[in-house]
Amino acid sequence: MTYAQLFEKLRTADMSEKEFRMYVKNIGGLYADVDSEIELLNGAGAPLFKEINGDEVRFSLSTHKKMWEESNLIFVDIETNGAKPQSSEIIEIGAIKTRGGKIIESFESYIYAPFVPENITELTGITYDHIANAPRKEQVLKQFKAFLGYSVFVAHNVNFDYGFLDYHLRQCGFFGLLNPKLCTIELAKKVIPSKRYALAYLNDFLSIHTPVSHRAYADALTSLKIFNIATMMFPPSVRSIQDLIDFSKGRVGYK
Repeated sequence: MTYAQLFEKLRTADMSEKEFRMYVKNIGGLYADVDSEIELLNGAGAPLFKEINGDEVRFSLSTHKKMWEESNLIFVDIETNGAKPQSSEIIEIGAIKTRGGKIIESFESYIYAPFVPENITELTGITYDHIANAPRKEQVLKQFKAFLGYSVFVAHNVNFDYGFLDYHLRQCGFFGLLNPKLCTIELAKKVIPSKRYALAYLNDFLSIHTPVSHRAYADALTSLKIFNIATMMFPPSVRSIQDLIDFSKGRVGYK
């Protein structure tokens, strides 16, 4: 079992502390220090909720407890010098922290990499000169991880950005990402009738008109604006973070 599978079990039902600790021990390894592993999970943004009722302790997902409009959502976009995290580097990251649809903080940085291919420069406008003296990824990713905290990670085609960042965080010696994630492509497909759902297409189709594309902060901003448009068409039953994620994925009750 993986942590993703454990969280999926918690999505459907809470579990006793004994059962939860057993799963954590099995995932972490035979000799894992369970308390330390749980502490690492919390530090990696895992959406865990511990409830104590008398002598009974139960674990569930905090995404069921938190209302999405009262929670921090962080819209993220990265630019890279290749398509696969194992053979490529992140060269720019942009992120926007919001609550209730309003921007409360932002994060933006180039990241040093040894090269920028010509096709990436043509797509993004980023040249080697932009990143030659940029901070190293260990420094930027540490700062980004602190910025992200326990927030929901939101992106257009979220698995790409989330997967890239998770891989490089681990390469830098960090635990990686366990934050709940939300994809604005999946969400847009549920409520916005459109021929295509690429970020650039929706930027024009929805009259968002962010003037810059294929740059990290600008694309994160476009993703946020797509989300804000989508919120106007949410069913009333979408209240918690978990409701929002389940709705985007068309799970039972939101098909």
